Amino acid sequence: MSSKFEKAVAIVQGLPKEGPVQPTQDDKLFFYANYKQATIGDVNTARPGMLDFVGKAKWDAWNKAKGTSTEDAKKAYVDKLLEILAGFSDEVSKQYLAELEAA
Repeated sequence: MSSKFEKAVAIVQGLPKEGPVQPTQDDKLFFYANYKQATIGDVNTARPGMLDFVGKAKWDAWNKAKGTSTEDAKKAYVDKLLEILAGFSDEVSKQYLAELEAA
């Protein structure tokens, strides 16, 4: 699962802002939370202040993943990306799906 996870992270981080594959804001928070859970574990910082809206949203998303094992977080991350890519029929999505399957 680690190689698929690393490939999925590379794909998500490399998605162009104006490209054909556009995860929603909720998808991005899901990726963030499961990445942090897989690489760090349970949230280990204080919740950001009331004016840091983005920071709070990220912290809250990560905190929801609390107790999820590293392997489960990696699997959730990969599965979510596969689900998103399957919803697109362009060549870029097909290429990403092939790369993930090969990893």
